[in-house]
Amino acid sequence: MSIEHGHLLSRETLELMKERGAFLSMQPILDDEDAIPFPEGSFSRQKCIQVTEGTDRVYRLAKEIGVKTVWGTDTLFDSALAEKQGKQLAKLSRWYTPVEVLRQATSTAAELLALSGPRNPYRQGALGVIQEGACADLILVDGNPLENLDLVVDPNANFDLIMKDGVIYKNSLSQ
Repeated sequence: MSIEHGHLLSRETLELMKERGAFLSMQPILDDEDAIPFPEGSFSRQKCIQVTEGTDRVYRLAKEIGVKTVWGTDTLFDSALAEKQGKQLAKLSRWYTPVEVLRQATSTAAELLALSGPRNPYRQGALGVIQEGACADLILVDGNPLENLDLVVDPNANFDLIMKDGVIYKNSLSQ
């Protein structure tokens, strides 16, 4: 029910995904300061350009068609890239509103994760919502990310409280 790395998907495939309720999970791979520096003219550079052009096209089409889109998590598995995950998330504002971006990383991602059955590590409570009995994963942001999504770019400066599974890992709030 999830297509990963769909940077080269066709409109027809995206329409089929919408029809079947499948999710699109990808990162904003762009030809910018974070791009892998392949030599100009190389085969790898040509493929990279194809993927970056596909990134823009697929996100635009997915939004137009209404495909459920989640923020891809490849950046979590490399320590250098993990430092940039907030920046990667904020790049989605090229195609989506801040609330749409935050839903991709939270409630819509939780919807997809719930489909993983017995492999779902969060079976004991609801995920992606703030309600009694839900898994207690919260971030309190110093500012309003619905007005300024760039607040997620620097979590050290802008996240006042981080809680996972009810355990507080960061708390810089005044007591």
